[in-house]
Amino acid sequence: MAANIGIMDSAYFVGRNEILGWINDRLQLNLSRIEEAASGAVQCQMMDMTHPGVVPMHKVNFDGKTEYDFIQNYKVLQDVFNKLKIDKHIEVNRLVKARPLDNLEFLQWLKRYCDSVNGGLMNENYNPVERRTKGGNRSIRGPQKNSKSLQTNNSVNSGSCDEEPVVLRRSTSTGAKNMKSGANTSSDFQSLTKEITDLKVSVDLLEKERDFYFAKLRDVEVLCQTPELENLPMAVAIKKILYAADENEDALAEAQEIVSELIIAEQTGLSDDN
Repeated sequence: MAANIGIMDSAYFVGRNEILGWINDRLQLNLSRIEEAASGAVQCQMMDMTHPGVVPMHKVNFDGKTEYDFIQNYKVLQDVFNKLKIDKHIEVNRLVKARPLDNLEFLQWLKRYCDSVNGGLMNENYNPVERRTKGGNRSIRGPQKNSKSLQTNNSVNSGSCDEEPVVLRRSTSTGAKNMKSGANTSSDFQSLTKEITDLKVSVDLLEKERDFYFAKLRDVEVLCQTPELENLPMAVAIKKILYAADENEDALAEAQEIVSELIIAEQTGLSDDN
């Protein structure tokens, strides 16, 4: 089952564009960035599509804006995993920070899982837009007028004619300021456009670098899996590190212990020979 896929599995080589296309196509959304899925609502609906009726959609907040809202969505998702006996721990503290790489890795896993359940085929009877209306949209509110502002406007409109020249001068002054502001806005827009372009280039370079190192690790994994080497202590130690599920020092310590035992055994063997 995809719940136990390793970090070197091909699922983690699926690019962000493919992931976004997969989400937008199946859920009829228009996400342009991976971090837009950080709220957990998308993941909940993907599970709802894969396992109809299992996800309590009325508890999913599609309009969450705060980390608290996101955490509540991931609680719903974790409950669904537990109900389906999916052995997958959700790194909520990382995902709610909307960091692209953390969210990309989780969505890569999710895609692999959904594909393993339905063979990648879409549920033709599933209406994603209708299902989203079942979700909790607590943060949706209509525009509200400010009564204080209305009172201020009324007092200006009902003012005497003697005040009109003052209002006119203020309007003229404001117009001049707006013209300067418009020029500054154009300059700011160009600056922001350049910054966005530079960031996109940086992201592309980072993705290429990530893919490069993933490929290196994959080569190491393949080498350690060859029948002649897979049971050797050094290969076992390397796989301990490669397949570690959590970021802790336990895997490294275990690998070092295996290597140490190997070195001691070799030294003991040499002493016996002498």
